[in-house]
Amino acid sequence: MELRNKTIVVTGGASGIGAAMCERFAREGARGVVVADLDGPGARGVAERIGGLGLDCDVTDEQALRDVVAKTEARFGPVDLLCSNAGIFLGDGPEGMATSLSNEGWQRIWNVNVMAHIYGARAVLPSMIARGQGYLLQTASAAGLLNQIGDAAYSTTKHAAIGFAESLAITHGDQGIKVSVLCPQGVATPMLAGLEDSPQAGDGLLQPAEVADAVVEGLSDERFLILPHPQVRTYMERKVADYDRWLGGMRKLRRRFLA
Repeated sequence: MELRNKTIVVTGGASGIGAAMCERFAREGARGVVVADLDGPGARGVAERIGGLGLDCDVTDEQALRDVVAKTEARFGPVDLLCSNAGIFLGDGPEGMATSLSNEGWQRIWNVNVMAHIYGARAVLPSMIARGQGYLLQTASAAGLLNQIGDAAYSTTKHAAIGFAESLAITHGDQGIKVSVLCPQGVATPMLAGLEDSPQAGDGLLQPAEVADAVVEGLSDERFLILPHPQVRTYMERKVADYDRWLGGMRKLRRRFLA
């Protein structure tokens, strides 16, 4: 995908990976970049820096996402690229069981990490299909391809997000819709503050700008899997080659970090 003169929406764009993508897209010559975030002032701050549009948006509210798309179209024209980037991380809690997180916590993380992707796609797909072109970038995580030690809900929802992205690509690829899924490991964002020695940082923390660089490269190649940490592909291959051995290795890693 050529980003020049494209209209782009980024959810969760007020900080971290989202903000870095907005800044990089602007440098690539996008026609308009819309920064949507629950942190409205933060979104408007990023937008002011890049000459875009900052909007308040709770991604768990489907109508709020539809409103973002409508305002984007009114300002810049049809959405060419929707980046469903907002996400949260809650952890298993003090009991340390895979079932420890409350039902309310499971529902909250499901709404942000999965349903928001569905709502966003639902808001833009009809127009994209009618035009015979469009791009959906879903920010997931290496946890969706592997697993996240210490957060069953995060792992589960990121697996689901990737499954939805696969379905989008399978169902709508012949209609001109491109889909990519972004799956980094550790990134130096507010989400990982205080977790620099955690398993997800084992292969080093990337800066958000480095992830944005990987995104631009992946979009240019129109690759489904965008892996800013190249080691993830090797871990995936080991997982599918011998699942039981991989599970044993993950238990060993859990003992190392959480025992």
